[in-house]
Formats: sequence, C-alpha cells, structure tokens
Amino acid sequence: RGRLGGGAGGRGRGPLLPARPRLLGRPRRRGHEAEAEERVSRLLPGVDRRPPLRAGAARLVQKAELVRLSQTLSLVPRLHWLLVEDSEGPTPLVSGLLAASGLLFTHLAVLTPKAQRLREGEPGWVRPRGVEQRNKALEWLRGRGGAVGGEKDPPPPGTQGVVYFADDDNTYSRELFEEMRWTRGVSVWPVGLVGGLRFEGPRVQDGRVVGFHTAWEPNRPFPVDMAGFAVALPLLLAKPSAQFDATAPRGHLESSLLSHLVDPKDLEPRAANCTRVLVWHTRTEKPKMKQEEQLQRQGRGSDPAIEV
Repeated sequence: RGRLGGGAGGRGRGPLLPARPRLLGRPRRRGHEAEAEERVSRLLPGVDRRPPLRAGAARLVQKAELVRLSQTLSLVPRLHWLLVEDSEGPTPLVSGLLAASGLLFTHLAVLTPKAQRLREGEPGWVRPRGVEQRNKALEWLRGRGGAVGGEKDPPPPGTQGVVYFADDDNTYSRELFEEMRWTRGVSVWPVGLVGGLRFEGPRVQDGRVVGFHTAWEPNRPFPVDMAGFAVALPLLLAKPSAQFDATAPRGHLESSLLSHLVDPKDLEPRAANCTRVLVWHTRTEKPKMKQEEQLQRQGRGSDPAIEV
C-alpha cells in the first residue's frame, strides 16, 4: 500500500525537494528495469525482492501511477524524491520501483491508524488523508530518522531547498518545479480541475495575494489545494512544531500546516502571478475487475507473480 503520504488504499503523496543550486546533482537517468534487482539489493538489502503473490494486496493502479510520476520527476533537475508508504514497512513493489527510477530518493513508511482510515464505501473527503505520511516526511527532514531505503541522511543544516507535497495521480508540468524552485517562504499558484471548478487559486493584485478564487468555504485561513503551494526548507526547519493536523475539519488540512508558517499576505504568487495552471488535480479511474474475479473463481485468474 505505497503512498507518498496517503491514506487507505495505497495512494501516493509526499514531499519533493527541487533544490537550489549546489544542493543536489542532476538525477541519474539509469532507470532501466534490468538494473532494478541489483539496485534493490544494494540499496535495500533487507527487502524481499520476490514479486507479491496475493492479488489485490495493493491498489491496482499504484504502480502505474508511481511509474508515471517518477518519469515526470526524472525531467526535473536537482530533485530529491521522498516517498512515504502507507504500510508498516517497505513493500517489494515500491522498493523496486524506486531503485529502478534513476532518481535520488528516500523511502519512508508509516501505517495510517485504523481510526483514520476510510471505510468501505466512504467518500474520500470524509477524513483527512495522508496526514501520518506527510508528517513522517517532515520528521525525516528535521533529522528524526526513519528512512527504510535510499538516502538515509536528511539535508545538512543550512541546506537551501523547497518542499512540495505531491500526489501520485495528479498531472504536473515540469515548469511547475522551476516556478517553485526559488521560494523564499511559501509560494502559491492555481490548481486545475479541483473544488468543482475549472481551477482554484490565489487572486493577485500588484504582485501580492489579495484573496482566493474558490467556491467551497472561501473563509478558510488558506483556501488552497495541497498541490497549490510549496514551502522553503529553512522555514520548515525553523518551525519544528509545524505539521499537519489529523483532527483538522474538512478542507482545513493545508491550513493546519500553513497557519504555523506564514501570514496569507506574505504568500509568494508564482506561475505568472497565478494566471497559469501548471498542475491538475486529475484522478485515475478505479479499474473494473469483474472478469478477473470470475476467472479467479474458476481457478484461471491472471498470474499473480506478474507485477502489475
């Protein structure tokens, strides 16, 4: 159930660090499948590399989404991918994907408490998702350890970088990462196809954020989507108590972090003063497995040893 910071079902969210010059080298472009086993063995010696044998153990679209996201990230120079699985430990699928990606990465894992998990049939907005995973990444950045693979050491003191909480099924223009790269505090921009609107985002006048274009609860402290802001790493490290609140009301998860970091008037508008959409809140359709289930009942299901 791999996540970059998600909730039930193995979604993926988590921080990315598009670094300023000299923080990180250009990502390695060696992500060939033939190298995956060797790299998993070298980077993650304690991980069982055999393919999972129980069909449906992870969200069916998990690997497809992470492959798509990793290949977008491979276009971004000077980037460090923090991927947080929603599990008690690393899974072979996610460990192998990271090792084959060619990216500089850190692999973390923390299980969402049962009380916070979505129940069968509940809509996704009922409870905040990805809280434990995002906070786990913030802990690692603050030097509290916990990495299960990849780069184990957090950025050294004085590192200049930017933290962005990415969702594995969103669609990102690589321009977005260049827009956020020079964030001094908290930068913001519009997000397409979210909140029942064509886009949501800040309203900007004379280079300053003066309000927000949103239809739902516009009086929230920060009516922004998780995909619509980035935070300078030094600011996060200077505010060690700033984290996401699992008890935040619906739609206030972003505000629970940002309220500790910045005043709305000091937000930094990007993307041509918030007039360009460079990230879209897309969603992957859940595959229908009716025929698969029928074949499984007949003992003729798809080979579970083939990783999908």
